[in-house]
Amino acid sequence: MRPDLIIFDCDGVLVDSEILSCRCLCEALAGHGIEVGLEETLDLFLGRSLDAVLQHYQGLGRSIPRQFPAELRAKVRETFRSALCPIDGVGSVLEGLEIPHCVASSSALDRVSLSLSLTGLARHFGDRLYTAQMVDRGKPAPDLFLYAAARMQADPARTLVVEDSVSGVQAAKAAGMTVWGFVGGSHYRARDGAADLHEAGADRVFARMADFWRSDR
Repeated sequence: MRPDLIIFDCDGVLVDSEILSCRCLCEALAGHGIEVGLEETLDLFLGRSLDAVLQHYQGLGRSIPRQFPAELRAKVRETFRSALCPIDGVGSVLEGLEIPHCVASSSALDRVSLSLSLTGLARHFGDRLYTAQMVDRGKPAPDLFLYAAARMQADPARTLVVEDSVSGVQAAKAAGMTVWGFVGGSHYRARDGAADLHEAGADRVFARMADFWRSDR
């Protein structure tokens, strides 16, 4: 199928940010007495929104102060400004892309905009940025992808999603879309991400943006 629309996740697909942001989350939680390791953080929250993090700990009876989101945002911004890089090869994919495309991310809009600006990818998307802030339910619910497709005037059945997380793959499949799992981010160097994404329902899993259009199913 040649899609009418390609929806890219941002973190872990366009920018190599998952390790950076999860480390920031670990540090911010530790500052409030919640000790959680990097691997556990990736297992629990990869591809999920900050609201999902807060709901998780509230469900465990752990109190997180009101200033926590602002503290985390500041830590992430500082870290991204010094260390964020684009996913290797993604610029070339976007340069040659003639199919309409957009971003749909669990991160806040200001963080997505910053990430794309810092890595030089913003020009490929303009204002076609959609985030979990814009819908009632974040991933793994299909709401965000359906919202993005509607805004882009595309049929979900002819939409391709590129995702790096189980929750993102589940959301895309629930939306009736084709989804490719990407495991080329640094957070998958020591993890079998391909097996997890296949199990979640990915139609294809690949590890290099150079292989974006190659048929290796």
